[in-house]
Amino acid sequence: MSRARKITMWSGLTVLALLIILVIVLVTFDWNRVKPWLNEKVSDATGRPFAINGDLSLTWQRATPRTDTWRDWIPAPRLSAHDVVMGQPDWSRQEGNMAEVGHITFSINPLPLLAKNIVIPRLQLDDPKIVLERIKDGRNNWTFKQDDDDAPSPWTLDLQRLVFYKGEIRLKDEIKNIDAKADIDTLEPSTDNDYVMGWKLSGSFNGARIGGDGKAGELLALRNVEKPFPLQASLTVGKTAISVSGTVTKPQELAAIDMRLKLSGPSMADLYQLTGLTLPKTPEYSTEGRLRGITNDLGGKWTYENFKGRMGESDIGGTLTYEGKKPRPLLSGEVVSNLLKFEDLGPIVGADSNESKRERGVATKQPEDKVLPVEKFTTDRWGSIDADVKLTGRKIRKDEALPIDDLYTHLKLQDSVVTLTPLKFGMAGGTLTSNIKMDGRNPTIKAEAKVAARGLKLKQLFPTFQPMQASFGEVNADTSLSATGDSIATFLAKSNGEIKALVNDGTISKLLLEQIGLNVGNIVLNMLFGDKQVQLNCMATDLAVTDGLIRTRTLLVDTEDAVMHVDGTINLATEQLELTIRPVTKGLRIVSLRAPIYVRGTFKKPDVDIDKGVLALKAGSAIALGAVAPVTALLPLINVGGEEESKCAALLKEAQAKPVAPPPGKTMKKK
Repeated sequence: MSRARKITMWSGLTVLALLIILVIVLVTFDWNRVKPWLNEKVSDATGRPFAINGDLSLTWQRATPRTDTWRDWIPAPRLSAHDVVMGQPDWSRQEGNMAEVGHITFSINPLPLLAKNIVIPRLQLDDPKIVLERIKDGRNNWTFKQDDDDAPSPWTLDLQRLVFYKGEIRLKDEIKNIDAKADIDTLEPSTDNDYVMGWKLSGSFNGARIGGDGKAGELLALRNVEKPFPLQASLTVGKTAISVSGTVTKPQELAAIDMRLKLSGPSMADLYQLTGLTLPKTPEYSTEGRLRGITNDLGGKWTYENFKGRMGESDIGGTLTYEGKKPRPLLSGEVVSNLLKFEDLGPIVGADSNESKRERGVATKQPEDKVLPVEKFTTDRWGSIDADVKLTGRKIRKDEALPIDDLYTHLKLQDSVVTLTPLKFGMAGGTLTSNIKMDGRNPTIKAEAKVAARGLKLKQLFPTFQPMQASFGEVNADTSLSATGDSIATFLAKSNGEIKALVNDGTISKLLLEQIGLNVGNIVLNMLFGDKQVQLNCMATDLAVTDGLIRTRTLLVDTEDAVMHVDGTINLATEQLELTIRPVTKGLRIVSLRAPIYVRGTFKKPDVDIDKGVLALKAGSAIALGAVAPVTALLPLINVGGEEESKCAALLKEAQAKPVAPPPGKTMKKK
């Protein structure tokens, strides 16, 4: 053997012997001697007091996962430590340690250590107690930084798998107002191998009690792999219940979610604290659908797909998509109700009853003596999101007296400005179309509304009023109003604009007209021989609204038999009525007690009265004449009347001019 070969052989044997000796030393070495040094280094790296109070040992094993390369032959150290504690940072408000673990077992991939990267394929914690904390200034105890210069540690941590055995994790978050505890443990082996970890949750969120339980895959499969991570959970937050079942890809990033999602609670508005979505106040609801989504730096894109459920006593369904954007995220989609109970729309605009509010657990704010809703619109959340949602109610379930058939609206929320263009109802055989705008960029909302009624059938407008069922003719109307306020009541109390309506070339119940005109003889005849129809020349309304006071410029009903004039005011601020109806008869009446009718009182308790002075005068005249000649006693009750020239032509011309309204906050000029 040559000298060179001998040197090479002995050199190799020497290196191998040294490696064997090194391995023997590492295996037989009492690692408890290095605990002080290790405690110091971990404390420096994490910025937290760290100590291994129990036994520390080391074994060797082949690296995992296997790569089928030479790296598989490099042994990986497997450390085992008992009674491990990590303290809180000096700013912490919690007593005790951040973490206390009865037993820690983990292996380390040695090669990445050269680049100051700690790669831990698997970390097992037995009997851990961990307290996570975040305070209002944003500092948290799970971000490890150096205390001296507040700079990130030069070491990085790549934790690929985490396993708990009988663990407890507590979260104290002052920003989200969370104080919650989760008990985590491994599940017993079963045929369902996807779920290996179980947990139970308790605590509070924004003052509401939270609770729940669930199970997941090996907790946590934190490595950036494409394999979906299984998750099943049921949660309650106050009265809101959430249930999910499906998969999460890359759990540490929430890279993608695909699961069934069930939601239920007293109002969809309560979901704001959980999701950041601005949703309307609703009756009690429940939904179930498929939630799919991906994350990005702006919040990702999430779709609640083909969901079905109920809202109050109405069914709802559709698809909604949330997309993270700048300057605000966008909620878009379509919601459809095949059978919509009209009362379920009340909470959305604050128009539900006090009884309904009590059922939803909401404080009752509506005064018992007021009709117009006083509940305020809360605009502080309008700027957190934009929306583009279509709502369809195909069939309306309502009170028999309400002549509404269907509903459609296209809601948009853009930079705190809400528009409903249009808000459309099928009503009384025609349509009622509104275009509404509410500007919530300032504390006081600026509102504008344009309403058009087309082809509303008279008899369908009053489906439960029998005298109208023999009538025909159509109502067409236009309204333009503007206002400022924060509720329906304050909007109307400060509204300005015009209201115009016209019924032309129809017929109307003669009995109804005679009742209004108090023509007693014809009322008796109609009751004996049935109602008849009279030709309706026109029914016209022209109202001016100034600072919440509705003033009649023109309000009359012109028929072939009579003209009825209505004058006065309606105060929307005080909900007071002050109207006078003056019937003027055309032609001869057998018996007439015609006198002005006064409509007064409040919206809640209107009062209808007759001018008793006129009635007394007619009655007195009849008594006086009766004393002289009994036949003449009927003369004061016989109304000859004159043919009043019809005003329909002028009214029709006036009706062609569309109503107008000033900008919100401006007063309507008098004509």
